[in-house]
Parts: sequence; C-alpha cells; structure tokens
Amino acid sequence: MTKQQPPKIAIVHDWLTNMGGAEDVVLALAEAFPGAPIYTSTFTPEVMPAFQHLDIRTTWLQHLPRRLQKLHKFFPVLRVKAFRDLDLSEFDIIISSSSAESKQVRTRPDQLHICYCHTPIRYYWSHYHEYKADPGFGKLNPLIRLSMPLLVPPLRRQDLAAARRVDLFLANSHEVANRIKTYYHRPSQVVYPPVDVDRFSPNEVRSDYYIALGRQVPYKRIDLAVAAATKLSVPLKVFGNGSQHQQLVDMAGPTVEFYTDRFGDASDAELTKALNSAKGFLFPAEEDFGIVQVQALAAGAPVIGYGKGGTLDIVQDGVSGVLFHEQTVDSLIQAIQKAEKTTFNPPLLAQKARRFNKNLFIMKMRKIVADEWQKRRS
Repeated sequence: MTKQQPPKIAIVHDWLTNMGGAEDVVLALAEAFPGAPIYTSTFTPEVMPAFQHLDIRTTWLQHLPRRLQKLHKFFPVLRVKAFRDLDLSEFDIIISSSSAESKQVRTRPDQLHICYCHTPIRYYWSHYHEYKADPGFGKLNPLIRLSMPLLVPPLRRQDLAAARRVDLFLANSHEVANRIKTYYHRPSQVVYPPVDVDRFSPNEVRSDYYIALGRQVPYKRIDLAVAAATKLSVPLKVFGNGSQHQQLVDMAGPTVEFYTDRFGDASDAELTKALNSAKGFLFPAEEDFGIVQVQALAAGAPVIGYGKGGTLDIVQDGVSGVLFHEQTVDSLIQAIQKAEKTTFNPPLLAQKARRFNKNLFIMKMRKIVADEWQKRRS
C-alpha cells in the first residue's frame, strides 16, 4: 500500500511592499506550512527583510517599471488580471490572505481554496463612502470622486464572483465575519490573527503618559488622541508618520511628543519600551481588527478604544480598557477620565493578550486546513 503524499500548499497574498498586520499573518502561515511558496502581486525585498529567506513568487506586475510598480495599488483591474494569470495547478490547497484581489486566483473543483479575509475590500464595500469623500489621491481627488461610481460597480461584481469561488472563509474578527456575511453572503469562521506578545514585559509600576500609534492618515483618527491629550494637558507619545503628520504637530499642545525614525515609523525597540510603562493606549480608529491594541495589552497598558470594529473582540470595557462610542474629542476625553479612575492590573492585561499568541494561530490554521482537506477527500 503506497503512502499518501501530503497535499501541496500555496499561500497567496495581495502584495508585499510594506510590513503590517496582514504581512505578519503571511509569515505565520509560512511557519505553519513550511515549504509552501508565497505568491504575491509585487514584492519589495529591501523593506521586507523577514521575507527574504522565503520562496516568494510574483506576478507580471513585478516586471513593470519601478515607478509604475509603486502605483499598482491604484489599478485594481490590473491586479485582478495578474492574480488570475497565475498558474497554481500543481497545488492541492490554496490559502489566500486577502483584503484585496489575491482571492481572484483560478482554482479547479478538486483544489481547496481557503481565504483568510482581513476584510472584504474596504473601498468597494464597507467604507466606500468614506473613500469617495477622501480617496487619498491629493490633487487627483476630484477626478477620482467622479470616476468611482463608474469604476466600482463592475469591480464589486468581480470581487463577489471571486468570493463565490472560495471554499472556506476565515475572518480575522467578528466585525469582518459580519461584513463577509453582509457583502459576500457567505458564512465564515473567526480566527484571530497572530500577535507577537512575547516581546513585551509589562512594568507593574506605570508611568504617567499615554501612547497613540498608527499611520497618521485621516481614518486612523490620531487627531482625536492629540486633541484630547492637549485639552486635558496629559502626556501623550505619538508613534508613526503619514500625510497628517504636520497637521497633528501643529495642533498638539506641549504635553504631546512625536516619535518617528528616518523611515517615518518609530522603531520597534523604542515602542516596546514605551508601551511596557505606558499608563494607557489611545485607539480612536474603527479597524477590522487592530493588532496594536493586543500589543498594548501585552505590555500591560489598558486600551481606551472606539467601541466598534475589531476593538470589540479585544477590549473588555472596565476590565482591559475603556470603550467610547462616538468618534469625538469629548467622548474620548470622558473615556480617558473614566480610565484615570479605574484600577487596571498589568499582569492580567498581559494574560488576556495571550489568546492572540502566534502559536495558537498556527495550531488553529493547521487543524482547519487538515480537517477541510480530509472532508474534501472523504
């Protein structure tokens, strides 16, 4: 009797051009399934050192001139074609990591396609009106606003067709599971993304400052954190950079400090040290998940977070932080004042963060893939 060969697995991700939570998921998937090649639209190895030892295979978009390659995110039609042009016929199982077009890959009926969905494409579905109001193209914004009602409907149809071809959806939060149900009309299983919680060592004696972290762009609402800290005259350390950086600096009071390095983002070591002693972490954004909130808890810092989206999977009001329910300065101020009167236990917060440990993610993914493959073959 011949021994059954293990299934051949491929991982597909939208793009590998900057590090973020989605890229940490891909690294964990590569660890869960050693030897699985990673297919992606474009890859910028010089800013992605964690991926340089892995088998990265790109689409034809990688061969465009560098200037056009950097703009590929603005041309979803090209990404759809690039992913559909990939030949994945040698693989038994395809795991797509998708917040954009990677789930567009072509599969046969006998192949298993599992999509780890960070969110249905935000600018087609859940946040269409926000993107239309502020597309993020600077001087081209008026043109983009005019073109979106023409371009987005056919792209939605393509995205919906791709979603129908997926065999199993995994969602990174209950908020994303709800979106998958609403926009794709598909059920999903929630599997929280992996977070490196072990790098933090929470100090039981906390300092007097708060932290805000994230790309300084409008939807992250770092402006609320800066305005609230300025109004309350409480110390705030702001980590990150982005298009709003100078605006935030201009509005900040003397208790607000900004931390960036020459690449525009604060170093991990400096951030880790600051979080380990922070009084709290301000998170005014509505995110699909919000990995930085887990990192704050792992460092023993309670989260003062906007009570929508993935925050509801992470923060227990009054236990691991304080939730506020309007994206306004006054609502955030009230939450900070409530947190000031609440006693939090840093070791308990760190313990709560461990349910998002990378090893748990890897174990769950291996079990799900094995179980689904077994179902397919029985």
